[in-house]
Amino acid sequence: MANAASGMAVNDECKLKFLELKAKRQYRYIIYKIEEVKKEVLVEKTGEPTTTYDDFAADLPPNECRYAVFDYDFFSEENVPKSKIFFIAWSPDTSKIRNKMVYASSKDRFKRELDGIQIELQATDPSEMSLEVINGRVA
Repeated sequence: MANAASGMAVNDECKLKFLELKAKRQYRYIIYKIEEVKKEVLVEKTGEPTTTYDDFAADLPPNECRYAVFDYDFFSEENVPKSKIFFIAWSPDTSKIRNKMVYASSKDRFKRELDGIQIELQATDPSEMSLEVINGRVA
């Protein structure tokens, strides 16, 4: 188990699931949760490769912070299929201050555990991580 600078450990399953998403494309997305009692980042949910971005967005809790990775498929201007792995720090305005602080202080260390993140997004409400925003970041 890796130890984050904020004192949050990173459960080995977090990295294993990420490798399965990155190398084997077994998942469309992974949502991670900090378990404050155990002081550990855990995998909360995974999305099958057939799930959509809307499914992913619906799985994020409206009032609690989360980390997530999303494997986004798109076509380049030359009409070539491509994909980018997004790291999303979900920190809704409606979440508790302590929740926001714990996630903010652990983010950089946790992100370093996931080798292969290509684009990072920080979102405080759904509009900041809409498909329009995602498309704009890959263009």
